[in-house]
Amino acid sequence: MTHLVADHVVARLREWGVQQVFGYPGDGINGLIAAFGRAHDEPIFVQARHEEMAAFEATGYAKFSGEVGVCVATSGPGAIHLLNGLYDAKADHVPVVALIGQTARSAMGGNYQQEVDLQSLFKDVASEYLVEVNVAAQLPNALDRAMRIARARRAPTAVILPADVQEQTYEPPAHEFKQVPSSPPDRWHSSLSPEPADLRRAAEVIEAGAKVAILVGQGARGAAAEVIELAELTGAGVAKALLGKDVLPDDLPFVTGSIGLLGTRPSYELMRDCDTLVIVGSNFPYSQFLPEFGAARAVQIDLGPTMIGMRYPSEVNLVGDARTTLGLLIPLLTRKTDRDWQDTVRRNVTRWWETVERQSMLAAKPVNPMRVVWELSRRLPSDAVVTADSGSSTNWYARCLRMPEGARGSLSGTLATMGAAVPYAIGAKFAHPDRLAIALVGDGAMQMNGMAELLTVARYRERWYDRRLIVCVFHNNDLNQVTWELRAMGGAPKFEPSQSLPDVSYAEIARSCGLEAVTVTDPDELGPAWERALAAEEPFLLDVHCDPEVPPIPPHADWDQMKATAEAVLRGDPNGWHLVAQGAKTKAQELITATTRKR
Repeated sequence: MTHLVADHVVARLREWGVQQVFGYPGDGINGLIAAFGRAHDEPIFVQARHEEMAAFEATGYAKFSGEVGVCVATSGPGAIHLLNGLYDAKADHVPVVALIGQTARSAMGGNYQQEVDLQSLFKDVASEYLVEVNVAAQLPNALDRAMRIARARRAPTAVILPADVQEQTYEPPAHEFKQVPSSPPDRWHSSLSPEPADLRRAAEVIEAGAKVAILVGQGARGAAAEVIELAELTGAGVAKALLGKDVLPDDLPFVTGSIGLLGTRPSYELMRDCDTLVIVGSNFPYSQFLPEFGAARAVQIDLGPTMIGMRYPSEVNLVGDARTTLGLLIPLLTRKTDRDWQDTVRRNVTRWWETVERQSMLAAKPVNPMRVVWELSRRLPSDAVVTADSGSSTNWYARCLRMPEGARGSLSGTLATMGAAVPYAIGAKFAHPDRLAIALVGDGAMQMNGMAELLTVARYRERWYDRRLIVCVFHNNDLNQVTWELRAMGGAPKFEPSQSLPDVSYAEIARSCGLEAVTVTDPDELGPAWERALAAEEPFLLDVHCDPEVPPIPPHADWDQMKATAEAVLRGDPNGWHLVAQGAKTKAQELITATTRKR
């Protein structure tokens, strides 16, 4: 049988260890689709419901597996649909390779059907590497470079394959002028380490501090043991950027939880009061939640030099792998005997979780959304993978979910796009088919694209050793995060035409897709509903009717935000007095906890 370019692409993906490709067919990639058919499911072609979902699934797979995710789309509209998912990968530094069809070379420049200037379209999102293959001899180098650069630079790359090139006979590059060969796929892991002099300077800064704070992001995930040792040596507290929520378990008494607008009060207090800051593997962008400039000396550790030192004026920057760098830094430090600072952090953490429990158990109409996540926290298995969407539900994931040791979690951190949680969970299931996946999704994101991907879940569940994938929908018929932003930032009341969502039964939709489902309208039903979902042997959907007026109060609600929310009520917010009552009850729990502890 003639070996075509498309066959070579599929075979090379197999050599790279790619086990599945997420995509959607179209005539611009007919050659590739036929090649996948001839490859006998190696790699698997996973058909998403939409190209954007394919890119999200590739990103989710890459996040949870540590390997390169691959997605494929046809020319024109299919290629355009990939962009949002690829920008998500770019923003969160995730390795994804996009294979994109293009109209035949003979038609290029002729305003042909589905002809789009893909070089211009993808030059930003795939800025690390973008190539159009116009002759067979460009392969395998083009694909190999796309894979290597995606992995090395933790970024999306793209290979454009015109339709007629896909169906050419493959001819490898020759040993001659203007031909570029390539080497077999390889595997490598970074173990970069800083200069010894820089390590000594960093140790001096940390040793001089009396109140050390550590901020970890996703770049610290492979260095959890070293971060714990650093905290125990220095008596530090550890805050977690949202993408690093699963780096350390929340049962460690010095772990203060998430940081930022969606963060916890002890994380806010940790940054407010520290005199030394150590940032490990994080590009947390909101400097207003870090110490005041000049109030703390700082050391930052990051794998690459391009993003280091740009969020806080750090005194020493250590470019290197987090685990390797901390392994070299820790022996230079002496154990601090004064534990007053860490004892304060521990008390703040204990008080916080008491407050969250009180807030979660408050009555609401009908269900308090905080309790949805709190009840999950009480039952979350250590092998679970949790994905969260963008919206008010993100607040409850960030603040209320107590990550046990071993659990994983992620979301669209930097792009903060809606609609990523369900495809992320699908990607997670292909990365870890033996683990439970849970997607926490607002009803806005569910209506945007999550409902369609329930069909993808139903279709591929038989490929997963553990078939459980739980989708929990926060059903409040409101685009809730934007509603609260209108109130808190602009003093504007809820604008019903833009904010209200059509009501629908997500449980019924799930059942029509072949999934198990339950509707929850009573808070006392939450615990049993989670237990039923966790015990199921098939994908499951929880349709939880939540109160949209439970406020996502920041770790320190400033006067301007409270004043703006009050103004929104005075200007006629349709649920004004109910939201005031819920806000007052929620905020009061902090005072109740503090008073109780003083007694």
